[in-house]
Amino acid sequence: MPLRNWSENVQFSSAPVHAPETIEELQEIVGASRKVRVLGARHSFNDVAAIDEQVDDASEAKGLAEDSSWAYISLEQLNAPVEFSSERGTVTCSGGITYGELCERMHRHGVALHNTASLPHITVAGACATGTHGSGDGNGNLSTAVVGLELVTADGELRSITLEENRETFEGAVVALGGLGVVTRVTLATEPAFAMQQYVYEDMASSVLHEHFDGVMSSAYSVSLFPDWQDGTCNQVWLKHRTGLWGETATSETPSPETTPAKDTAMGQKEFYGAKAARTELHPVTNLSPEGLTPQMGVPGPWHDRLPHFSIDSTPASGDELQTEYFVPRAHAVPALKAVEGLRDLFKSRLWISEIRSVAADRLWLSQSYGTPTIGIHFSWRKNWPVLQEILPVVEEALSPYEVRPHWGKLFTIPPAQVQAAYPKIGAFRELLQSYDPDGKFRNGYLDRYILG
Repeated sequence: MPLRNWSENVQFSSAPVHAPETIEELQEIVGASRKVRVLGARHSFNDVAAIDEQVDDASEAKGLAEDSSWAYISLEQLNAPVEFSSERGTVTCSGGITYGELCERMHRHGVALHNTASLPHITVAGACATGTHGSGDGNGNLSTAVVGLELVTADGELRSITLEENRETFEGAVVALGGLGVVTRVTLATEPAFAMQQYVYEDMASSVLHEHFDGVMSSAYSVSLFPDWQDGTCNQVWLKHRTGLWGETATSETPSPETTPAKDTAMGQKEFYGAKAARTELHPVTNLSPEGLTPQMGVPGPWHDRLPHFSIDSTPASGDELQTEYFVPRAHAVPALKAVEGLRDLFKSRLWISEIRSVAADRLWLSQSYGTPTIGIHFSWRKNWPVLQEILPVVEEALSPYEVRPHWGKLFTIPPAQVQAAYPKIGAFRELLQSYDPDGKFRNGYLDRYILG
């Protein structure tokens, strides 16, 4: 069967997929290959991970499949144990480990990450390489937890880059779209494991959200808004509250003021800015079952089972969707949301749901939040790419006055020159790319379009 991504809208080339078990085996494969790309959880919706394949007939395709100089790499089998350093407050893991597996191990060790994405099924290296994020006014995206990388470069050499020793190079290397090499190991900053509770509210008036946007988004450690842009309401508001260190409040449904962060001001209220507390657990798409979601209704639990929306042992969705996401500086949040809401008629019967999240500013060159706090406006579309090709330019035009940046791993039609202009350090990243991969072993059509121009 052809190898495809999770949503099956991208078919990867027929180049062979290697799953090395040792670093030495990986180095040999990379050194002997002419083109290399790494496949993680394959949850990107565009060709960021693809090797370009230009073939005219079946015989050429067969020849490419048998050509050992083209290679996909999977890190699923790589022998790279999880290692903790209490002295440095870090965890080091394989780039191919999923957040679900890593976070469970971390929690057993008594430590946590500052944030996670909504899906624990994605891999650490893949998420960090594309600037994937969770939510929270004070929380940087997942790549901001990275303090060290180990990678196999184009010549087959094993190199390390750390925040402490190579700050400038490091800031360019974390969100690198797979262009510098195969990230074999990632070192992440940790903090003590903490407890959380999750509450859901329904039907917040858009006018109230716009008037009190900062108050809504700062009301919990992590906040997600789920609008379908119809009827002048935000369908659901998800508030994820930190309630103290794990073990201190893990069994208490009403945390004490001493252990509750001051900004978590909406713990279990019947109303929240006019939205009503949900009476039962809800899926963001209201006609879908909440089975497989992380517990809501204020049930206390560990950080790794509340920060994601979906539990690790669930199948998050059928794959019958296409995703896009756009980031705008936090200062433009409300006018950007109003611009999108003005397109509501365009979304009818074409959109499953949207999600709005906040991300703190960082200094990583290709991060969508480089230099500014942002909000991410995410769209889960019904799977129809010909229709989306007509819709996305309209959405992007509406957002263009607000310094929009698209998610690197999702679908967009913004012209490459406009994407490049949104990143002040794009020139420095091109130089870094050239120094690590002068012959373009890790480059593909995606990097050629959106980075090299």
